[in-house]
Amino acid sequence: MATLSVKPGRRFSLPDWHSNAELLSANAERRRSASHRVRQEARVLRNETSNQTKWDEQDNKTRLTERISSVNRWKETLDKCLADIDAEIETLAKVKEAAEHALQAKNLPLDVAIECLTLRESRRAIDVVRDPVEEELHKEVEVIEKAKRDLQQRVSEAFEQLCLLQEARQQLSLDHRGKMEALEIDRVCLSLNVNSPNISFKVNPTRVPDGSTSLQEWDDYSQRNKDRAEAEMKASNELREAIALTIAQTNNELEAQRVVTEFALRKRIRDLEKAYDELKWQEKNTLEEIAEMEEDIRRLEEDLRRKMKDLKLAHTRLETRMQRPDVELCQDQVQYGLTDEVRQLEGTISALKQKLAQSQGALDALYKQLYHIQTDIGYKANSLVLDNKCMDTRRKLTVPAEKFVPEVDTFNRTTNRGLSSLQSRQLQLA
Repeated sequence: MATLSVKPGRRFSLPDWHSNAELLSANAERRRSASHRVRQEARVLRNETSNQTKWDEQDNKTRLTERISSVNRWKETLDKCLADIDAEIETLAKVKEAAEHALQAKNLPLDVAIECLTLRESRRAIDVVRDPVEEELHKEVEVIEKAKRDLQQRVSEAFEQLCLLQEARQQLSLDHRGKMEALEIDRVCLSLNVNSPNISFKVNPTRVPDGSTSLQEWDDYSQRNKDRAEAEMKASNELREAIALTIAQTNNELEAQRVVTEFALRKRIRDLEKAYDELKWQEKNTLEEIAEMEEDIRRLEEDLRRKMKDLKLAHTRLETRMQRPDVELCQDQVQYGLTDEVRQLEGTISALKQKLAQSQGALDALYKQLYHIQTDIGYKANSLVLDNKCMDTRRKLTVPAEKFVPEVDTFNRTTNRGLSSLQSRQLQLA
């Protein structure tokens, strides 16, 4: 009879089997419930995080847009400020150049004034006077030197102000460049999305970089640069007005002094011409008096010679009558008459000699006076030549250099001929 084999091992009871089935079902039900709860929570979390991420990204895009707008406003403000400061630098540079030209233009009046003073140093003797012309010329030199000092100071101030404007512009330019770079970076950030190819994880991206500033510091920095630039432009505008005023004032002062100086010079020339004409008239009258005196001296000498002959005749008659013999040698009327005639002739000859000596003295005095007159005429003629040269030289101040032609003074030519004749007379007198 065959034997039935039994599988070795533990045998469970039926209740155990039912309990195990129920336990498995309960566990499965519990796990499914737990899984369902986790799935629901995950869905809620996914929805919440997705919404939060989208809102955060949207908020940050909005913040980036607003930041770009804020930076762009400052950039536009800096653009305008840069344009204004560039225009101010160009304008101030032109005004500075105008001041430099005005300063350089003062060299000609100064050279002319010094040349006039140098020319007038060639005056001679009594004509070397400190007249109003010399005083006005010295005053003109002082006015020109003061104008040059004032203009030089304005040029220096303009140079310093240009440096300050350049510094302010440099600061604006740096700020503007920073704004441009920040705009470019923020616009790149705004254009990025999750599908962009160049996004990646970074090491510690939330760190605060060294040198970071607060928003208020950022705004204050640009405001400070703008305020400084505007302050420098205001100072530059005031300086430009001051420079223009200085140029106008110095030109007006110099022109007024030029008019006064030339008026004094013309008045002096008229005085010299009047004195010259008076001396020429005195010379003419003195020459006429000399001619008359020489003629009278010649007549006195002729009368003296005739009286000497008459005296010789009287002497001879008296001496001859002394040869009368004996009683004929009497003191008759002829003797008395001849004696009276001799005495009268001797007195006449003495008076004529005295008058001739006086006439010679007067003639010598006339010649000396004529020499003094002619010498002074030479001085006056020389002074007139010099002052007319001064007037001719001063024409450079009102006539453009390319149109300036020295005037030909007919008086100078006449004076030169007068000087030559005067020198010949002086040689004759010497």
